[in-house]
Amino acid sequence: MAIRSETPVQRGLDAIEKGVPALAHPLPLDQVAHQGWNLLREDLPMPAAILKASALRNNSDWMRRFLAATGAKLAPHGKTTMAPALFDMQMDDGAWGITVATPHQIQVAHRFGFKRLFLANQLVGRTAIGLVIDLLKSDPELDFYCLVDSETNAEQLARAVAEQGLGRPLKVLIEMGYVGGRTGCRTLEEGLGLARFVAARPQALALVGVEGFEGIIREHTEEETIAKVETFLDSLVALSEACAAEKLYAPGPTIFSAGGSTFYDLVAAKLGQIEAPGERIILIRAGCYLTHDSLMYTELFRRMTVRSPEVEAYGAYSAALEVWSYVQSRPEPGRVILAFGKRDVSYDHLPRPLAWYRPGEPAATPQAIPDGHAVVNLSDQHAFLDIPEDSPLQVGDLVGVGISHPCLTFDKWQVLHLVDDAYTVTGSIRTYF
Repeated sequence: MAIRSETPVQRGLDAIEKGVPALAHPLPLDQVAHQGWNLLREDLPMPAAILKASALRNNSDWMRRFLAATGAKLAPHGKTTMAPALFDMQMDDGAWGITVATPHQIQVAHRFGFKRLFLANQLVGRTAIGLVIDLLKSDPELDFYCLVDSETNAEQLARAVAEQGLGRPLKVLIEMGYVGGRTGCRTLEEGLGLARFVAARPQALALVGVEGFEGIIREHTEEETIAKVETFLDSLVALSEACAAEKLYAPGPTIFSAGGSTFYDLVAAKLGQIEAPGERIILIRAGCYLTHDSLMYTELFRRMTVRSPEVEAYGAYSAALEVWSYVQSRPEPGRVILAFGKRDVSYDHLPRPLAWYRPGEPAATPQAIPDGHAVVNLSDQHAFLDIPEDSPLQVGDLVGVGISHPCLTFDKWQVLHLVDDAYTVTGSIRTYF
């Protein structure tokens, strides 16, 4: 899979960056594929983070099939990868826009040319509000959306739009929340009151939809969790219907948005029932689908297939993100030390050993890690791998691990390498955390 050059400001690879081979001079990204680097030949310094191009394409195809079947649209959450090259791939595959969470992420996405940005957050503070208004004034093509959950914030936005002479209303969605959750209005009455407040300021604010985030809902059982998610989504439906009944929405498409990477099947089904007076956009914001993982999202996808069996018709996700390192030491019969640690992978769940390879051996591809191998602890630069006494691993072997929660591994790397199924490097991408 080829990744286009991101932008003229993109700098080349530098040898002082983690995972980049020794280079006499910076290497332009469009020259990486011509170097012939191969992870199994030890052309990359370890540890190294890699993305399997075939898995990225598989996962992208899966999401396209899901969207086609449900009628939903996707604004993938950029915070997962903060890699404009992957945003580019997602837009090529038909994404409606890019979701962001912070002023920094707004600036990165806009700098790299993305013109429709959905801030799945409140826009708060003089500097952040000023940044967005300045971008909207300087770029007529920028289509920007943000959330409000209080009259105080809505009034701050309206005043800034007027005082800074934006010349077009700022597009906002009312955010619904739930008791004990994160941001968002807690009741239908609160949400409807805020919608009326926004609609009364049409020169400064345009009410374009209703939003919520259900991704952190967790109850004691899966059944209780699903019930609470559906109850929460019902609150979005109720608010959207109330806003439509009072004709509070601004002219143009109306957006109904929820869905992280956990329950977007439920979101597409529930919000797809909403009636809207004009064009309706059901917008999900999954970000982790593209790279998937080997632990948390693997389990969450399994649960999705149980509650929504129809998604099995679209195939299965594949884990694209792996981190490779050497066996550094085998100090005890049942223990191996691998040369990576918390500086290199997410550790809310310990990584899973996937494959091993002995450099210089005739085997063309890595072999699966046998049963009985498990990462049991991480320090800053070391992983503690419990092994059976007859484990084939020895010092100098390469070991690849799968990770959990891609968001928290991407942010540890400025450079990740794209590889084909033979682990030959076909490109490199930069992140901008």
